[in-house]
Amino acid sequence: MSGVQQIEIKQQDADQRLDRWFKRHFPALGHGRLEKLLRTGQVRLDGKRAKAGDRVEAGQIVRVPPLGEAPDRSEQPPQPRRPRATDAGWAKTLQKSVLYKDDDVLVIDKPAGLAVQGGTGLSTSVDDLLDALQFDAKERPRLVHRLDRDTSGVLALARNAKAAKHLTEAFRHKDARKIYWAVVVGVPDVRGGRIDAPLQKAGGKGAERVHVDEEGKRAVTEFAVIEKAGKKAAWLALMPVTGRTHQLRAHCIALGTPILGDGKYAGAAAFLARDNLARQLHLHARRLRLPHPTGKGWIDVTAPLPEHMRKTWSFFGFAAKPERDPFADLDA
Repeated sequence: MSGVQQIEIKQQDADQRLDRWFKRHFPALGHGRLEKLLRTGQVRLDGKRAKAGDRVEAGQIVRVPPLGEAPDRSEQPPQPRRPRATDAGWAKTLQKSVLYKDDDVLVIDKPAGLAVQGGTGLSTSVDDLLDALQFDAKERPRLVHRLDRDTSGVLALARNAKAAKHLTEAFRHKDARKIYWAVVVGVPDVRGGRIDAPLQKAGGKGAERVHVDEEGKRAVTEFAVIEKAGKKAAWLALMPVTGRTHQLRAHCIALGTPILGDGKYAGAAAFLARDNLARQLHLHARRLRLPHPTGKGWIDVTAPLPEHMRKTWSFFGFAAKPERDPFADLDA
């Protein structure tokens, strides 16, 4: 590619992060180089400086400097990356994990261990497998929120650009209710309440963590103790009010009760000695309730516990499931 290009965002690419747009259209451009091009103003959005996380809209113009190799400028969608050997298995798993589907929204039960988006050291992600979740829709589904790689449970996708815009706004304006279940090591001093503790990121790429810091961004989580296993462990319901990276994991640390299996944040303190429990993160996106993008009613979806957490529930003798929303009183 010998010169600067001015590329118009197509409707099928609308409402996604700028860095995701580049990854799809310029797969050979590494994230580090893209960040440098953004910092130096060589990549611009509608003539203005942009950031990797800026969301693009149909009709906007992306300034792309010479990158060394020209992309396909035809109207045909870009070719996806070459499938990896593990993709077929994950694709079948996701196709069987559908919890809800209509013309606008798809909700899946994301398995633990599968990242939502790619990154350093990750071979496959939900984002890479979206073609397998297109089913009968005219457009490829779009991500509208995220879960940690090791967190299982409810993940919503938009099946068209219009729905993506409405769902993204619902999450942004906190119209969506997300309830997580977790097993923590130890028992909180109180039966429930609000954790209001700002979080700051630390660590380099691939080792990023967050911690409570007064200089950080505000982070709020509602929590309730559902059951206790003596003083050894507790089953918590968690509802994030804000959506910071690793918020629930860091806030459980702040409570003094790390999530079972969360060695990244708590080291050995996240495991129970001599108990034959899975050494996996015990955090599950149990329920998602959000307004339907058409404005007609609500979507309310619940995901069953993954196998490793079902075994832990059985080990501690926790009841199958509470019928009552532990945070229902907050709506009053």
